[in-house]
Amino acid sequence: MAQKKLYAGVKLRETRTRLGLTQKVFAAKLGVSLPYLNQMENNHRPVSTTVVLALAQEFGMDVTELSSGDTERLVSDMREALADPLFSDTPPQADLRLAASNAPALTRAFLELHSAYRRTQERMASLDAALGQRAEYVAASPWDEVRDFFHYIDNHIDAVDRAAEHFAGSDPMAAAHKALEDRGITLRVSEETGLRNFDPERRVLTLAARSDTASRNFQILHQLALITQMDLLEATLDLARLQSDESRAIARIGLANYFAGAALLPYSRFRAAAQETRHDIERLAYRFGASLEQVMHRLSTLQRIGDKGVPFFFVRVDQAGNITKRHSATRLQFARFGGACPLWNVHRAFETPGRFLRQLAQTPDGERYLLLARDVSKPAHAWRAPDRRFAIALGCEVSHAAGLVYADGLDTGNADAYEPIGTSCRICERRDCHQRAIPPLERKLRFPVNRRHQLPYEIDE
Repeated sequence: MAQKKLYAGVKLRETRTRLGLTQKVFAAKLGVSLPYLNQMENNHRPVSTTVVLALAQEFGMDVTELSSGDTERLVSDMREALADPLFSDTPPQADLRLAASNAPALTRAFLELHSAYRRTQERMASLDAALGQRAEYVAASPWDEVRDFFHYIDNHIDAVDRAAEHFAGSDPMAAAHKALEDRGITLRVSEETGLRNFDPERRVLTLAARSDTASRNFQILHQLALITQMDLLEATLDLARLQSDESRAIARIGLANYFAGAALLPYSRFRAAAQETRHDIERLAYRFGASLEQVMHRLSTLQRIGDKGVPFFFVRVDQAGNITKRHSATRLQFARFGGACPLWNVHRAFETPGRFLRQLAQTPDGERYLLLARDVSKPAHAWRAPDRRFAIALGCEVSHAAGLVYADGLDTGNADAYEPIGTSCRICERRDCHQRAIPPLERKLRFPVNRRHQLPYEIDE
């Protein structure tokens, strides 16, 4: 596969501005002419290998930051938005990439506007919700706003991550119990409570008896984040600039969850163990006293500058195919609307409980991935109380496969071993997919009378 050109104008400008250098001085330090630097900063030329080396040597820059996933995320989100029938034509991919690279703030504003339009349309399409209501701007839902906040920061919050690592020390739960003791907080277990209940007046933290040890430990660390790290969490929320109190409240829970996961699985020790075990999820769960889901989610957050782990994507889906958690540090991005591609092995995980499924997959852009999936059940431990069932998936680009024990025995060099997958049907470019649920919105359709293939229509090239 040909090496893709690296356009990173925004990152170059941000670096130069942070250092307080003029274009002339910055160009001299990089060993390029002033016009050449200007062209790179405006994405008229790709960043050369010489410049990449100079950034690392002159400024000690982690050059992996140049290939930030923001552009790929924005391009993917814009393609999906512009596939809406509202727009007559979809701009070329090159134009979308130029907009995402040069004007990311404007691009996000467009996506927010389109999301508001979709929510308004969905509200009006539902008569019981629309009758008697005047048309009005529908703000981004708090859940969507918080989801996008974590999505666009690679789900890695360095200050919170480092604070959690410092708190955990060499034994996270020993540190947690000492923190409770130092604050006069009594820990109790009860069958009559939800997952966690903290009474600040009585100084009692009550956990559910039905929860397993990993879940209880996580809830202890979550509560301690709210007790011991509130200043840090609030400062992080200030930087997020969320638009509503509801969004801020949801994000606060997300940050406390992040702290809990980062304390239970401290960055440096966990990343070293992941490399040592070749990312054996079950061994890592056993070693750190964590659940499989906690381990898989944590693996997708190891994006510390200068000490990055394998870039993974992580997703959790329910039995109806709804995505309930999603994050990607890879080129593969998830659809903002609708479910995941039905060809992903994550959907088959429900059929084989208790087993990891492996899949070699290729997306329409030619990228190849190694995907892992497994079902996870959360029993209710009570008669007639419904169990909660999900499937979780972890994946990375196949170039990292050698570092994963799950790649052993797979023929990663055989093109025929890769199954074709997509992001979602509405923007998938594949014309002959036997699992297509709806037509692609970017293509015109034909409806021949005298012939029929797998679909009741044909897709124009």
